[in-house]
Amino acid sequence: MTTKFAQLWAQHHPKDTILLRDVGHHPVPHVTEPWVVGAFAPPDAQTPESRAAIAVSDQLVDEFLSADRYVFGVPMYNLNVPSTFKAYIDQIVRAGKTFAIGPNGYEGLVKDKKALFITTSGGSFPPGSPMGAYNFQEPYLRAIFGFIGVTDVLFVVADSMNQGEDSAKLARQKAENNLTELAAGW
Repeated sequence: MTTKFAQLWAQHHPKDTILLRDVGHHPVPHVTEPWVVGAFAPPDAQTPESRAAIAVSDQLVDEFLSADRYVFGVPMYNLNVPSTFKAYIDQIVRAGKTFAIGPNGYEGLVKDKKALFITTSGGSFPPGSPMGAYNFQEPYLRAIFGFIGVTDVLFVVADSMNQGEDSAKLARQKAENNLTELAAGW
C-alpha cells in the first residue's frame, strides 16, 4: 500500500521528489556502542568504527530533515513496530539533530512537517476497544515523532488482515480508498 500511495502521489504531484527506503528488505543498523561513542564522545575519543557507525545516522538524519512529508508503511509486530523500523527511528532521533535539550527540557527540532503512517495488523486494535489497550504501535509512533517535533500525523489502518479473507479484503479496500483521497490533497 505504501508503494501504491507513492505512485498515486507522483501522479498528482509530478514535480515532487520521492525517496523510497525499505527498511524491511534493506535494514539500517541498530544502535551500538560505537554509535553511542560517535554520537556523544569528543572528536579525540572517536575511533574509525565510531565514525563509521555515526556516519550512517548522519546520512539518515540529513535525508529525513530534507523531506517535506513522510510516509511510513509500518506493519504491527507483536503489538508494536518491527525492530527494523525501530532501528531506523533510533538512527534519526538524535540530540542536537532532531531534538534539543534546553533549559525548558526537550524540544523537537523537526518543524512544519507532516507524517502519514500506513499500518497493518493481523487483528483489530481500535482505540477504546478491549483490544485497543494492546496497541502500542500508534501511541509509540505519535510519541516518538512528536518528541522530535512531527505532530501533524495521520494514520491509515488496514487491520484484521488475519481474520479471514473477507475481513482482510474489506480492511485493505477501506485503507486504499483513504490513501487514494490523501494522494490527491494531503
